[in-house]
Amino acid sequence: MKIALMVCTVVLLAGGAAAQEGGKAISKTTISLGTATPGGGFPLYGNAFAEAMNAADSSLAIAPRNTKGSNENIPLLEAGQLDIATVAGEPAYEAFMGIGRPATKLKILTAMYSSPGMFVVRADSPYRTIRDLVGQPVAFGAKGSGLPILSRYILDGISLKQDEDFKSIYLDRAGDGPAMVQDGRAAALWGAGVGWPGFAAMAESPAGARFIAPSAEEIARIRAKHTFLKPLTIPPNSYPKQTEAIASVGSWSFILVRESLPDDVAYRLAKTLHGIEGEFCRKLAQACETTAANTVAAAPNVEMIHPGVLKYLREIGVAK
Repeated sequence: MKIALMVCTVVLLAGGAAAQEGGKAISKTTISLGTATPGGGFPLYGNAFAEAMNAADSSLAIAPRNTKGSNENIPLLEAGQLDIATVAGEPAYEAFMGIGRPATKLKILTAMYSSPGMFVVRADSPYRTIRDLVGQPVAFGAKGSGLPILSRYILDGISLKQDEDFKSIYLDRAGDGPAMVQDGRAAALWGAGVGWPGFAAMAESPAGARFIAPSAEEIARIRAKHTFLKPLTIPPNSYPKQTEAIASVGSWSFILVRESLPDDVAYRLAKTLHGIEGEFCRKLAQACETTAANTVAAAPNVEMIHPGVLKYLREIGVAK
């Protein structure tokens, strides 16, 4: 038994495992996937991604794990301690552009989904605009996640400072935010996108929810100052009792990969993923935006897409 255990350990450390299918041993490629703290959108997406990919390709073993979020995932990828990871648009942009740090050599596997940022309050809350929330306790997301970075850019665009104009709360777990708003410890919760668990929890709560996004004039000011932020919309009925579209600004989240991920592995991941776009969409609403075309459109530059992925995208005619 000791010998068998040693052999198994060596195989797993090498990044591969074996499975039986039809009496034949199949070599498995183990891929570590970093997400974020429990209760947030990245673990929800990452778990669904792993399940869909592993089911589509029996030679893949994608293993998601919780992390502190985007700001931890980037250095873990750079250190080779993760193979792939979910990263929000703002920290990805700062890393690619070398803002506040050396420019990263990480590459894009896929665009995940767009993230229009907005606040949510209880339906009976007196607050109706962003400026109404000035001076109030606001939960801006988990420490280390990309959400507080998005909110800083958006608030800066309308001349507000997140840690001076609000009583900012940073969560240990993303899933703790809705309860804080529901019981009055926070006036509002910041979040982003369709299918975000915090928004869903608020909308489904007995007290109900109301969303607060920048006004049209505020959106224009934000985009004038921070041009990388895009106008994005939450479609009607994305959440219970949300009958009208909500216009805001935001960016695209990505799955990034370590620079040293072999081209053939990246190619296989891209081919498998985009071969199951329909199935993945049916599994998770946010995944409907995970398409080959969106990856090319969302990338700041196509050269930031992993060469193995880019080879596949060119083969199917999505990239030049």
